[in-house]
Amino acid sequence: TAKAPTTSESTAASNSASVQKPATSTEAAQKPATASTSVVEGVIAEAKKYIGSPYKWAGNTPAGFDCSGFTVYVFNKFGISLPRTAATQWDAATPVSSPRVGDLVFFETYKVGPSHVGIYLGDNKFISAASTGVTISDMTSSYWKTRYLGAKSPY
Repeated sequence: TAKAPTTSESTAASNSASVQKPATSTEAAQKPATASTSVVEGVIAEAKKYIGSPYKWAGNTPAGFDCSGFTVYVFNKFGISLPRTAATQWDAATPVSSPRVGDLVFFETYKVGPSHVGIYLGDNKFISAASTGVTISDMTSSYWKTRYLGAKSPY
């Protein structure tokens, strides 16, 4: 007869499916703990499909996106509902100490409080519908660095 596993053995056994080998890249090390890897990879791949889509105030389709319309559209493809504006997404999402791939990153742009949102890609890069259309931006650039408010998880 097999003996019952100890608490530490059963915890290790139940966690073994989610335990990952040491990461070889920044992105791998920053996978969200609260969402499956496949969902996060899907969100990133979906977001990148729209690079070059034009900017449109209040836009929420590939014909034209504003920043929060873009995040709503992308996350909705994976059954994740977000509120419609950057400010309401800020209020609804879960705070994280630093962004992980797939998290929302928020910026204060034309008004006080969160007025721009994007999806974190890793390595200080994020994708968003900016004034030039859907593009990948560097959070360490002089423009974005001074306007960064924080990151939140939508998962």
